[in-house]
Amino acid sequence: MAPDGSGGAGPVVAVDIGGTSIKAGVFGADGRLGPVDRTATPPAGTDGAPVIEAVEGIVRRLSGGAPPAAVGVVVPGIIDDAAGVAVHAENLGWHDVALRDLLATRLGCPVAVGHDVRAGGLAEHRAGALRGAVNGAFLPVGTGIAAALVLDGRVFAADGYAGEIGHVDVGHSLECACGGRGCLEAIASAAAVARRYAVATGTPVAGSRDVAELVRRGDPAAVAVWDDALDALAYGLSLLTGVVAPTVVAIGGGLGESPDLVLRPLAGRLAARLTFQRPPRIVAAELGDRAGCVGAGLLARELVT
Repeated sequence: MAPDGSGGAGPVVAVDIGGTSIKAGVFGADGRLGPVDRTATPPAGTDGAPVIEAVEGIVRRLSGGAPPAAVGVVVPGIIDDAAGVAVHAENLGWHDVALRDLLATRLGCPVAVGHDVRAGGLAEHRAGALRGAVNGAFLPVGTGIAAALVLDGRVFAADGYAGEIGHVDVGHSLECACGGRGCLEAIASAAAVARRYAVATGTPVAGSRDVAELVRRGDPAAVAVWDDALDALAYGLSLLTGVVAPTVVAIGGGLGESPDLVLRPLAGRLAARLTFQRPPRIVAAELGDRAGCVGAGLLARELVT
């Protein structure tokens, strides 16, 4: 065992591949993530080669040229964790990319591959807002919407298909990027909130944070868009509550950056939809946009301990 507990001479490196940026850092034996390196995600290509080359360069830089003890990599989409394959990653344009084997060959070390939101849920369960929860959910509301489900103390994957709450029909007519209509993600994601405000007013905004500020000022269009999003989120969470009964739901992502406008109003709307069901506590996620990276580090650490 190396002095840092990694099981090898080099460090454990955690990587979170997003549609716009790659976040990475060294994950210490104490379970803490070091400073996060942020790099723009290159155009992916269907084989993933440009992104894989970028990840290789980042890992080698962070490991100081020494072979890393292990690497954890998380990506969005449908991910087969056991096989280490990105089955379908819409934001990256990937289909059936054997990410684990490709990176392990290039880096010469064990590689763990996981889903970004499930990894974030693992991190929030171990060291964040879901600590101590036997049944809970991590719900980052960002560019898209997905949930990490903690059931009986473990993150539930269902072969990579669990948690796609962003693509349940919550009863509107908007088209979703997935090809469906009525999806929660199409009306309540942080990206959708910004987009719908721009469509309603003809005034583009940088993101949901700008819409939140307009809500605080009483802008009628912003309030209408925000209320639609909260109503849709409450609808989606009522389905989740009825099926898996989480005791706590941690809200993260872009909408989670405005907790004063989300947590209490969402809890009230959800309670109004429930009858005999147990309402979960609605809380703010604690790890911010580092959650996926921390989760990637936890997955990698399991390979060497």
